[in-house]
Amino acid sequence: MDELKTIETLSAGSADGPTHVSSTVSETTRDLAASSLFVKRVPISFARRFGVLGLEQRNGVMPVAVASSESLHALDKVSTVLGTPTEPVFVDDRAPLHEAINQAYGLQESVVDEVIRGLDDVDASVLMDQLSAADDLLDNDSSSPVTRLVDLMLLDAVKRRASDIHIQPLEDHLQVRLRIDGVLYDYVRPPRDLLDRIVTRIKVMGKMNIAEKRLAQDGRTTVMVGEKIVDLRISSLPTSFGERVVLRLLDKSARLYRLCELGMSAADMASFDRLIRQSHGIILVTGPTGSGKSTTLYAALQELDCKELNILTLEDPIEYQLSGISQTQVSDKKGMTFATGLRTVLRQDPDVIMVGEIRDKDTARMAIQSSLTGHLVFSTLHTNNAAGAIARLLDLGIEPYLVAGSLLGVLAQRLVRKICARCRNEHVLTQDELQKLDLPGHCAGVTVYEADGCDQCHSTGYYDRLGIFELLQIKTPMRDLIAGNPRSTEIKQSARRGGMTTLREDALGKLLAGDTTIEEVLRVTHGETSDDADTLDP
Repeated sequence: MDELKTIETLSAGSADGPTHVSSTVSETTRDLAASSLFVKRVPISFARRFGVLGLEQRNGVMPVAVASSESLHALDKVSTVLGTPTEPVFVDDRAPLHEAINQAYGLQESVVDEVIRGLDDVDASVLMDQLSAADDLLDNDSSSPVTRLVDLMLLDAVKRRASDIHIQPLEDHLQVRLRIDGVLYDYVRPPRDLLDRIVTRIKVMGKMNIAEKRLAQDGRTTVMVGEKIVDLRISSLPTSFGERVVLRLLDKSARLYRLCELGMSAADMASFDRLIRQSHGIILVTGPTGSGKSTTLYAALQELDCKELNILTLEDPIEYQLSGISQTQVSDKKGMTFATGLRTVLRQDPDVIMVGEIRDKDTARMAIQSSLTGHLVFSTLHTNNAAGAIARLLDLGIEPYLVAGSLLGVLAQRLVRKICARCRNEHVLTQDELQKLDLPGHCAGVTVYEADGCDQCHSTGYYDRLGIFELLQIKTPMRDLIAGNPRSTEIKQSARRGGMTTLREDALGKLLAGDTTIEEVLRVTHGETSDDADTLDP
């Protein structure tokens, strides 16, 4: 904190002390290897404001990257704080320097444990008085210890590509876990008596009621990590050992995926691309929460020409902004449900409608009626497989002939973790593994991959995810079958005879291609086999 106060004081005017050497280095710096001393002692706000970044010292002198001569006066201040002479190193323009500054501060070694240890003697009342929302998680030196702790947990979660942070009070300790690539990992264990202060800090960020601890609450906020804008969806839930909090992280600056990047096989992608270009009908994407359904729908909408087509969406929440497409946030509290919103959208002369989720009979009926009146409708359902989506619609009370006449196709999907390319090793399939995977005997001896874990994947053996898919196309034989109100088992058997690839078969294709592991295939497709009869009715 002393270094921060010193440099903030120096920022206000000139200062005496060590200065940069008189000579300058006129060269273009491509590899900006930041000095750990600079990153530790100089706040990111100062580095950004003046456009300076200290590099590794050479012969007792610290080179400082600058983009223009206007930043040279800041070197005296940096030299004073660091206690070492500096010299300027000019870069071509400010953009790469700005990016290097963000990277240098964003990639600092996690100091969460260090912060936790330093909280033992902090007065709780002082912490509560200092609670306030940080503008930028990378600039947290001036924050209170609990604020800094929460910010650092968020920063580390973003660095590790976590989608959720779980703060779970247990009887004898407080456990923080991160969900990375769909799997929860233990992260840190803050002292149990910090729970109330941590929860209060998070509630302040989410504009929630800090005095209400007996009822569940929801909140949201937006934070910045360097150039990344991250939406936080916050949920608190009272439990027997205190309030449990889950934060969902949504990187608003993350790019959208194209259909060709999702992991579909060439045959499935060609068929799905043909379906989404139909003039009317309904297309469903199914799978559990967090299986990538919204990502697939966004990718599908991007394939359509929004200049020729009027495309509208109803979402809860709006996860990404799509260029040229009108997106509407539904809100049950304000009376804007999917069903009521769909009625309004139909008066906007739409060509394509995306309904975030079919949750009830009214929404299902409105979506199907819209598809029957000349609109192309996309939506999602929570079912285990493609055949289950049809049975779900029938269970909601939709007449079989309406389902048969409106449905174009159902895409079921899951996400499997990709094996880390840096630490993967070859592995020969054994007979026991063939039986577990339902692979034929001639696959014995086939080489797949397993991973040891490394720094890049944080010792998990996996980095990133890709989809596995099961595409059920509704053609004439299937329409006739649906009209007879069939069981989902019959639907799957008919689809298999028509050439549908199951989730398990698609996952096995990824395994044999070296994209994932045996354990991941078994984990994600548990209960799914290539056997036609192994389909559970809803």
